[in-house]
Amino acid sequence: MKVQIDKNYPMPCAADIAWAFLQDLETVAGCMPEAKITERLDDGRYKGTVTVRLGPATMAFRGEVEMKDIDAAARSLKLIGKGTDSTGSSGATMNLTARVEAGAEAGLCNLVGSSEVSMSGKAVAFGGRMMSAVADQLLKQCADNLSTRVLALQAERDAASSGPPGG
Repeated sequence: MKVQIDKNYPMPCAADIAWAFLQDLETVAGCMPEAKITERLDDGRYKGTVTVRLGPATMAFRGEVEMKDIDAAARSLKLIGKGTDSTGSSGATMNLTARVEAGAEAGLCNLVGSSEVSMSGKAVAFGGRMMSAVADQLLKQCADNLSTRVLALQAERDAASSGPPGG
């Protein structure tokens, strides 16, 4: 079963801050609920885990994710992920393209993503009909966590550029 997901999330920071953050996959993974990078294989390739609740079942997936096609000028990159659940009865793949666009207002930007997620095996039987809703919820939580992190980075940058108080 395949699901296409296209999202646009406003970010409360300058585009260069969001772009720098987006390229740090280990930190970005920390923003995704129940996801964790467990090992860096080489430049741009990682092993990790993610736990997802699909209907009545909770499934723990292990797999690999690769960051590729990094285009600094366009502030875009591609993530390719694949994994299997801990029992080996379900599989998942993800092909995600993400980019950071400057916002209409100075100091703001948008995170734009387009993803195709495919599930196979028991995961489809347990939660196939709910896959879009589950993906939407996970992405929203991830985007909210990203917003919090980049807002803190923006505040640090603003504080550093204004210099010490009273000086």
